[in-house]
Amino acid sequence: MATLTFDTYAFIRKLKESGIPEEQARAQVEALSTAFEQFHSELHLTDVATSRDIRELELKIEALRVELKRDTELLKAEVRRDIAENKAELIRWVVGAGFLQTALITGLLLKISSVL
Repeated sequence: MATLTFDTYAFIRKLKESGIPEEQARAQVEALSTAFEQFHSELHLTDVATSRDIRELELKIEALRVELKRDTELLKAEVRRDIAENKAELIRWVVGAGFLQTALITGLLLKISSVL
C-alpha cells in the first residue's frame, strides 16, 4: 500500500525558525495535512499497482491472447469447412441443372424431329 508521509514536527520547526508564530505554524500544518489527506483519498494512492500486480496482469493478458488465437484458429477451420460444404453443394446443383438442361433440350429436339 502506498502512503504519503508528512513530518509535521519538522515542518512546524522550520516555520518557527523562519519567524512564523507557533500557533500560525500549527494551523498551516493542520491545513496542509488536511489537503494531503484529501489528495490521498482523491487519487486512491492505496490502489497503485505493484510490479506483482503488473506481472499478474501480463500473465492474464497472455492467457487471453492464447485463448483468442485458439478461438481464431477454430473459427478459421469452421469457415473453411463451411466453404467446402457450400462448394460441394453448388457443384451438385450446377451438375444437376446441366443434366436437366440436357434432358430438356434432348426432349425438345426429339419432339421437334418427330413433328417434322
